[in-house]
Formats: sequence, structure tokens, C-alpha cells
Amino acid sequence: MTPTRKRRLITILLVLAGVASAAVVASFALKQNMLYYIHPSEVLAQSLPPERQFRLGGLVVNDSVQRAGDSLAVRFSVTDCSAVIPVSYDGILPDLFREGEAVIAIGSLNADGVFQANEVLAKHDENYMPPEVAETLKTAGPACAESALDR
Repeated sequence: MTPTRKRRLITILLVLAGVASAAVVASFALKQNMLYYIHPSEVLAQSLPPERQFRLGGLVVNDSVQRAGDSLAVRFSVTDCSAVIPVSYDGILPDLFREGEAVIAIGSLNADGVFQANEVLAKHDENYMPPEVAETLKTAGPACAESALDR
């Protein structure tokens, strides 16, 4: 092998090693920042580690919203027509947050089984429902939305 070929081979191998290491680092960084959507039935079926961040989505159960009089703390329940998860949130809720409407909460489950939300997202108009929530409710059956509102 000539010295020129040897240098080219070493250069190509170094470039490939650099690209591979950059891909591995990017992959690990993306995995740690991914938030998975989980509906209430899946939360109860899985044993999630405490403080693992995820997105909880479903419908806000009617008559479940309880506001603390002296702070921004709010407690409500989210359902997918099969299971109900209590949610605790300390902050300002979106203007479109309503009972019986679709919601996605970002946070983690605490040791008591209450979802501690860091952020609450509500639908933006009467024709929109987050795709994940719509899919969950579609699989639960056509009477799901009506029965969820009665809980």
C-alpha cells in the first residue's frame, strides 16, 4: 500500500468514526428529551417509575375541577372512558380549559398515583382535538365522549 492510499484510508476511517460518534451522541440526547403520550388506561396498566416525564391526554371529567381559594393550585381528573387519573397543577390554566373537553398535561406521576402536571394544554377551538386524544377516544367507542362527561 502506497503512503498516499494509507493516508486516504486513515482519513476516511477517522471521518466515519466521527460521524458514528456524533450519531450516537445525538441519539442519546433525543431519547432523553422525548415525551411519550400515554392515556389513563395505559398509566394504570404500566408501572411507571416516579418522576418520569410523559404526556397524559384525555377528557377532563365533569365536576372534577377543584380550585384552591388562595393559590393557583388546581386538581382535576382526566379520563379516556376506561380509566380516570387525578391531576394536580399549580399554575394558570389555558383560557380554553373546560370540563368535558380534551386536554394534554405534561408532567409525571407521583408516589400517590396523582399526576403532577408542569404544563396543561387545551384545544384551541371547538373543532380541534389533539390527535392522540382523538385516537384514544375513537378506540374506546362512539359513546365514550358522552359517558366521560357523566363521570
